[in-house]
Amino acid sequence: MTSVVQRLRTLGQSCVAYCKKNPVQVALFWAIFALGLFARVIMFGEVPDGLNQDEAFAGYNAYTLSQSARDSFGYRLPVYLTAWGSGMNALESYLMVPFVALFGVKVWAIRIPMLLVGLLSIVATHRLVRHFSDERYALLAMLLVAIAPWHIMLSRWALESNLAPGFVLFGMLFFAKGMDKPKFLLLSSLCFGLSLYAYATVWSVVPFIVLFCVAYAVWCKSMTPNRYTFIALGILVALACPLLLFLLVNKGMIPEIRLPFLSIPKLVYFRDSEISFSQIPQNLMNLWNILKNQSDGLPWNSMKDFGLFYPVTLGFFFVGLIEFIVRAARDVKARKIGLHFFVLVWLMAGFAVGALINVNVNRVNLLFLPLIVVAAHGMVLLFDYIHPRTIAIPVVAYLLCFVGFEKEYFSTYRNIIGNHFGEGIESAMEFVNREAKDRKVVVDANISYPKVLFLGAVDLDSYLSTVKYTNFPSAFLYVHSFDKYSFTDAMEQDRASAVYLMENKGHYFRALQNRGFDIKNFGNFIVGY
Repeated sequence: MTSVVQRLRTLGQSCVAYCKKNPVQVALFWAIFALGLFARVIMFGEVPDGLNQDEAFAGYNAYTLSQSARDSFGYRLPVYLTAWGSGMNALESYLMVPFVALFGVKVWAIRIPMLLVGLLSIVATHRLVRHFSDERYALLAMLLVAIAPWHIMLSRWALESNLAPGFVLFGMLFFAKGMDKPKFLLLSSLCFGLSLYAYATVWSVVPFIVLFCVAYAVWCKSMTPNRYTFIALGILVALACPLLLFLLVNKGMIPEIRLPFLSIPKLVYFRDSEISFSQIPQNLMNLWNILKNQSDGLPWNSMKDFGLFYPVTLGFFFVGLIEFIVRAARDVKARKIGLHFFVLVWLMAGFAVGALINVNVNRVNLLFLPLIVVAAHGMVLLFDYIHPRTIAIPVVAYLLCFVGFEKEYFSTYRNIIGNHFGEGIESAMEFVNREAKDRKVVVDANISYPKVLFLGAVDLDSYLSTVKYTNFPSAFLYVHSFDKYSFTDAMEQDRASAVYLMENKGHYFRALQNRGFDIKNFGNFIVGY
């Protein structure tokens, strides 16, 4: 206990000394972090309003795990969620559990893990770059991540695959620190291992990231075998093994595994044919179009005119990429540890994903953080060539773009994304929960059933014993009914005692009104009762 107190006292004294020595740098660090915090926290849970179907299913699994340690298919502590039938990554649901247990089935509660990972990623970007380079470059990279539209938007809702870039970043940061202090290798292995549970797409590339980083560190004599390296290897293997067993189970090589402390489920439908070597040219063209346009056409990933990280960033990236390649080659030849090799390995892993599968922004999210780091270097390089002080010009331009993005995000875009996410569904379901009680609820078939599962806090045993699917077996199951809910064209039903949850469309409104129902309006939805 005494040694811990002494260490904390020493750390505190070091921090105070650093702040006194570098007050401007410290002020800029906290100003950038405050900017990123503001962009992600203001109106959190309200924008985007509504609930995406994937985050709803992740949230319902978090709810059932918090209640009985089982997922929505009844598996106890599964390594992969069955969810729709073809599976869902499990990490985010597990991270949601304490917040759902503490705050209940609230949209803002299930978005907290992604928010925290997003905020930590801003800091981790700074620390990774600063570990190898100067403070100016580190602060610029941090700024570009803090104000990047792609990163702001992913931090504000709970798509499970968007955890992967953050955990790979944390793995890289702790690996860099672990070369000096081997204890950090344990955290590096933990983060790399957890990234595998964040998004299945990275399964094919994370092992190569780790392998190349280790080989580079050994080559540069910055890593030698010791007890921490072996423990770190053990952590990584322990985290990877259940997923290897999961592949064997779903390839039909071994039966599914159900243990009191772990389940490895057999999915209803196993999607194992997404990787295609014959489609590499088409996939690369698709990836280039996403980078060039900074959009995949999905409104929850980017906004028109602002793109993923503002249009000019791609130009800075290509400038920085040339320098990164040259410096990485020099570092390897000289057996010198540097940032360039690590970021290039990460970047190439992202490009590999884009080459092997047909991607959208979510699927290739591993690519964007290293791309931003390289772009920041390109900006420093280019404006240093003119004059070091001219770096203020692009910084001011980026901040003006950020102001424009924020203005658009909380006005016009708020309405657009609200329509896609089903603005009003949370309030509508709260009303249904109060009004229905023991009555039947008829739900518009166009409303995604995980939203009802989550916001209705449907009991897992009741769901499993009553669910009737319309398309079983299938990669994406849909339901006819479960518990007290029926998903159908309500206008064909004669249920005067039921409560109706419908999309806000004129013919539904008139039909319910003609039948004598009271109607309450919730934006995109109406409730007849």
